[in-house]
Amino acid sequence: MRFWLDFQESLRIAMAAIFASKARGALTTLGIIIGIVAVTTTMTAFNGMQSAFREGAAAVGADVIYVSRMPWIIMGDWFTYRNRPNLSMDEAEALRDAFTGRAIVNPTMDTRQDLKYRSEVMEGVTIIGTTEMLPIVTNRLPETGRFIMNFDVSYKKNVAIIGKTVADGMFGSTSPLNKEINIGRQRFRIAGVMEKQGGNTFGGPDFDRQIFVPISTFLKSFGGRRFGDVDIAVKASSIDALDDLEYEVIGEMRKIRKLRPAEEDDFSINKLDSLMGAFNSVVGVVLLIGLLVTGIALFVGGIGVMNIMFVSVTERTREIGIRKAIGARRHSILLQFLLESAIICLFGGLIGVAVAAGITAAINASGLMPASISAGILVSAVVIAMLVGVLAGLVPAWKGARMDPIDALRYE
Repeated sequence: MRFWLDFQESLRIAMAAIFASKARGALTTLGIIIGIVAVTTTMTAFNGMQSAFREGAAAVGADVIYVSRMPWIIMGDWFTYRNRPNLSMDEAEALRDAFTGRAIVNPTMDTRQDLKYRSEVMEGVTIIGTTEMLPIVTNRLPETGRFIMNFDVSYKKNVAIIGKTVADGMFGSTSPLNKEINIGRQRFRIAGVMEKQGGNTFGGPDFDRQIFVPISTFLKSFGGRRFGDVDIAVKASSIDALDDLEYEVIGEMRKIRKLRPAEEDDFSINKLDSLMGAFNSVVGVVLLIGLLVTGIALFVGGIGVMNIMFVSVTERTREIGIRKAIGARRHSILLQFLLESAIICLFGGLIGVAVAAGITAAINASGLMPASISAGILVSAVVIAMLVGVLAGLVPAWKGARMDPIDALRYE
């Protein structure tokens, strides 16, 4: 009860002191505002990039193993992988036969081609040759129309399913279904438009700037069966079966490629967790550096608050002496100045997160980079601001609390 009464009295005195010097309080909070804006904006940019990456990576699938010529993340010598032979359609079909009834195997091939529809041209669009199994492997579905079907692959139909960016760029508000476009020198009929997927984080693939065609048509139109490089996706029956499936896939691929026991694998196994691990490692270092740099602004703001609190304690020396003379204890004086410092920084933190939220909205509107603000980031920023206030006010408050009441009363 006694502490609560002391707290109420100290809070009232602290608020009165802040509002008595509005200009000084406003200038003091400016350093905290700048620091909180810098830290919060860094965290929102990291949060946005992480969310965008996860959304884009969802197309990869956590329960899917990808067999490729090259690893997604090359940690060693690139020349080790350069001379590996391409994966062929014959090998993909052999792997599919080996896992019939146990796992879904889907081969894909890709290239880049220019698109043309009437006077509209789009350059360097990714063309992916695949099968009707792709939606099962990646959970990517058409928003309108349909995806590739089995008879499209069997009869080498010139049908195409386009991404959202392609649809908007080539057709605008007009429905692209059943329209015919030129992909390279070949003419295709649009059978569907994929759902918006996102992606293109840190130079990654833009999943909405892709076109899917039957893999048989792809081989006929864009790549020879002998020289094309195939990526093979193998979907596990469950996420728990992924590790066992990986060993089985490696064993089958070694048999298909007739590798001797002493020979190293001349293919790579890629999974989502390795991609996520590399992303988190790189972005974690970037975030750490960003927070260290922006934290300097917050540190400078805290030094400014400490300086003002020293001035405040010195100016109110006689007031401290009078309060002690009538019975105020050390902890009451200490609490008064700590509350004053914390409240100044609290105001700065609240203004800072409001400014940071506006900057985040402007970044998202500009499309320069993804940014995402969350309640956790806002609360953390305000708590950090108050902690800075407590730490910055601790030494000045302790100085005021330890003053001798007689010396304080005689101070001019």
